Amino acid sequence: MHWLTLPSPKAVQPPAFLDLAGARSWLATQPQAQPLLMQRALSTQIDAIDAGQLAPAQAVELLDFLHHSVVPTQASLEVRYARKALPMPADEERIFGAAQELWSQLGIAYLRRAPHLAPAEKCPLLLRAANAFRMAEFCHFLAGRECPPLLDQLLFAVLIHGESSGILRQPVADTDLPHLGEANIAGLLAWAFLLRLLDPYRLTSAQLTVANRALSRWRELCSFHAVADPSPKVQGIALAAQFDVELPEGTPAWLNIRSVSRKIQARLDALRRGETPEALKLGRELSASACIRLLLDIEQRLQLQPATASLESGELLLVFGAEHAFSVFTDEYLNPSSGMDVTSGSLSNQRMAVFGFDQVSRLPTAVCKLDIPGETWTLAAGRASRAGWAGARRLAPCLVANTLAGQPRLGVLRALLCDGEATLKGRIDWYGGTVEAYRLQQQGLREQKLPRVAVFLLREATQMSLILPSNAPIRPGVGLALEGHLIQHLVPTEVIERGIDFVRYACRPG
Repeated sequence: MHWLTLPSPKAVQPPAFLDLAGARSWLATQPQAQPLLMQRALSTQIDAIDAGQLAPAQAVELLDFLHHSVVPTQASLEVRYARKALPMPADEERIFGAAQELWSQLGIAYLRRAPHLAPAEKCPLLLRAANAFRMAEFCHFLAGRECPPLLDQLLFAVLIHGESSGILRQPVADTDLPHLGEANIAGLLAWAFLLRLLDPYRLTSAQLTVANRALSRWRELCSFHAVADPSPKVQGIALAAQFDVELPEGTPAWLNIRSVSRKIQARLDALRRGETPEALKLGRELSASACIRLLLDIEQRLQLQPATASLESGELLLVFGAEHAFSVFTDEYLNPSSGMDVTSGSLSNQRMAVFGFDQVSRLPTAVCKLDIPGETWTLAAGRASRAGWAGARRLAPCLVANTLAGQPRLGVLRALLCDGEATLKGRIDWYGGTVEAYRLQQQGLREQKLPRVAVFLLREATQMSLILPSNAPIRPGVGLALEGHLIQHLVPTEVIERGIDFVRYACRPG
């Protein structure tokens, strides 16, 4: 363990038990039906065992006993911090912090005992350590919190120790982790590294679930190597370069993912033939077309094709959501309040008769000063950021708009995360081609006092698509009309993108 100095044990009270009999008596008195209290109690005892002077085998035995309770307790709390708007409220933040810390503590306590045990004894221990660090990182992905480099380093420490002990590929069946089946350390490490390389913050909650499930099934198809294989059939990833770490000579720092790429291609072919995601063990969270898009994205990410970074920098004013984006594009309020509504009745008719315009803001000489709520973000090196307290809580991917050189543009804020300083960070992808803003034609709008719905028509070189709010009353295959300077009749055909507050459909003329 000379490569990495493990964090020092915390100075805490002695453990409440020193053997299994005492541990069972202690557990019987704990609030096992209250996961928050149970999480705190488990964390305290893991710290105490890690900081104590117990013999390595004795400490591992007690950690294994606690591990049996850690797994269900942590699983029951994930929903409390998974993909919440950022920055998280204090209560959610505390639950996330305790969850990732508990997994980290458990992994470190196991890893600290590994050098003192024989290879056969340390294999199950390192497997649990690898899984604990993987789960600590997954907590960050779920919560949209920036993952600290230490967790990557701890995974590499398990890799180094497992390789030096000759146990990386030794199969282990862990009764506390039955969903893993017969696993090995190398497979869990490959799973963790691959998910990290996908930039999981870009994924929606459903996409993250499917991607994580797929990689868990394919984890042991990967193989670690100490040097690059020159064969053109090998698809290797240089882990040290990707994670910016310096590893000891001889470390298996190359990961061959050729078999994973072949699995992805096989799944893509099957989905295109009409097989269902569920039949292909991808789950029910995404449709077949959404699974195809996700697998293509995973394939591209694992080929390590760098994204083109925007050269734009400086401050920009962002507005959020379809309704505010509509105002940026049209200089009109989509759903003005009663005091603002000047579009109805005789006044509107008089304007049309005299000027040929329905809205004052559309007059050539008019100066539009709509009060559109917005937030100032700073753009640098392709990343947008703002202080967490400097605006509303946000959840991505979400629709944004702003004006550049007098021209409105529409985009999506993606890969949103919050760092340790409560700064929000994300990436904005602006739509290319021509973007036109319309109102959705709705029957009974006035009678039922329904709010107007904004629709954006994207015209690109080879296709048209529609962007609407997630709750817009439309269905694929059913025609709709768009109201603007011209009436557009279109038929949405299939969903090609889905965000928190919008859906993008491919479409054809109606």
